[in-house]
Amino acid sequence: MFSRPLFSATLRRAAARPLARPAAYSLRPPPFLTAFQKRLLSDDTRQAIEKAVASSRVVLFMKGTPETPQCGFSRASIQILGLQGVDPSKFAAFNVLEDNELRQGIKEFSEWPTIPQLYIDKEFIGGCDILVSMHQDGSLARMLIEKNLLTPLDGSNGDGGNGNASS
Repeated sequence: MFSRPLFSATLRRAAARPLARPAAYSLRPPPFLTAFQKRLLSDDTRQAIEKAVASSRVVLFMKGTPETPQCGFSRASIQILGLQGVDPSKFAAFNVLEDNELRQGIKEFSEWPTIPQLYIDKEFIGGCDILVSMHQDGSLARMLIEKNLLTPLDGSNGDGGNGNASS
């Protein structure tokens, strides 16, 4: 099939090249959908997902509900958000098991193959694996604090007493 000297020379050249990494290294894998597959997401589904993502500052697409998660990854995601102290008034969850079009559409919309999926301020954050990693390294806590998404410790509504809650 391959001549040994040619294959060995090619392998040596490839090994000698430094690995190229993008400047902003991301945990997010490359998109798994082709351009053709992306077009399969209907305009109605795309608009419904965009509306859902915009419905709250913290949005989780999960299997089941926060009270009764239907998979371990959804349960872990809810537990992490709870441990972090996410303000329930700034949180919404959508059960993808109730709507197969949503279940498939959210994967195409985010170009992420698994559920659950977390969005903060309309920005896709990642799935359970990313959430766990961010929780462990403290970056999730920093993000939630910076974006004022935590339940106030004193039980107030977080508006500094002026009656205008920021969102």
